[in-house]
Amino acid sequence: MAVLPQTPRLEKDDLLKVETAVYGYLLQRHFWDGGEYAAIFLQADDAEVAAIRRIFPNHAPPIKSADRAELRPGRTPVERDTGKPAMILSVDVSEPEGDTVEAIGRWYAGDAVTGHYTFSLKRVNGEWTIENVR
Repeated sequence: MAVLPQTPRLEKDDLLKVETAVYGYLLQRHFWDGGEYAAIFLQADDAEVAAIRRIFPNHAPPIKSADRAELRPGRTPVERDTGKPAMILSVDVSEPEGDTVEAIGRWYAGDAVTGHYTFSLKRVNGEWTIENVR
């Protein structure tokens, strides 16, 4: 019986570190400037949203979990609590190759306000740092 090679996977702690690095970069880009956004929603689990909020405690607009967003196809997401426009950030991480990994960080506030960056990250002394952004 042939043994299939195992696909390398990031441990949960490493995945959190990669996603945190990418969210941190995106949150410093100010895609929402000039807009009337009530919230920035992260497509992440509660622990990750809490970790990002600790890093950016006074972020304006406030960072919230995506479960508070009301999504309408092709239109700007809305914060359920206020009914005001919001933006959604998400991160998709590929499988690692040694001490490097690729990730895509996306932002979405309707069909007219959307985009992404592709990130190359490297593990250095147990931490993931962004090496390149395209």
